[in-house]
Amino acid sequence: MTANRELAWDGCVNVRDLGGLGRVRPGAVVRMEAPTRLTAAGWAAAWDHGVRTVVDLRAADEGLPDESPRPRGITTVRTPIDPEPGTPFHEHWTPIDNMATPLYLPALLAEHPERVIAALRAIAGAAPGCVVFHCAGGKDRTGLVALVLLVLAGAEADEIVADYLLTFERMRDTYAAMGARDQLVAATERLAEHGTTIEASLSSTVEGLKMPDYLLDNGLSEADLAALYSRLTE
Repeated sequence: MTANRELAWDGCVNVRDLGGLGRVRPGAVVRMEAPTRLTAAGWAAAWDHGVRTVVDLRAADEGLPDESPRPRGITTVRTPIDPEPGTPFHEHWTPIDNMATPLYLPALLAEHPERVIAALRAIAGAAPGCVVFHCAGGKDRTGLVALVLLVLAGAEADEIVADYLLTFERMRDTYAAMGARDQLVAATERLAEHGTTIEASLSSTVEGLKMPDYLLDNGLSEADLAALYSRLTE
């Protein structure tokens, strides 16, 4: 692991350990884009980093198969974060920001806490070892779970914002190869239409998230909370 937490796992470009932010210890949790392009060497690097559980935040029908098999001993748990198409939440937020900016995150935390809690419960109850969590690009759904974990672990808002922003740089070439416009420009423009910025939107979400009350009030047990905090910090 490099000094700035970035991990070199062959086949993926947006992989970083949250260790060093707040009280998170290195090797506890890793955020990344979908690991479907990891090579055999990439999966070996993940295994050597201690990964034994992968928490997939995508919908059940989302994404392509892995290009290389996952090592035996790695368990995958799927806990979709975003409400499905056709739900009131999806229909409301898709025209606003396509659920692809920090703008929708406070609403998701408020209106669908059960989805956030399910992801955290999966992390808390995972087998010993490092836990990877991911969505497609490793930005918003992954960013939301990272934000919640980091607030719990006492990270400052500027640390959380800086970590979120790294994904735009790491994924820039990937999106360009797909013919998509620069995602940082797109998100910045969309938030400007609503009178805010990426930094202000995320900081406001962090400041409004009271820990551990949010988790306990929305169904995480005291035992799961203790296990989650222990995993992050010990």
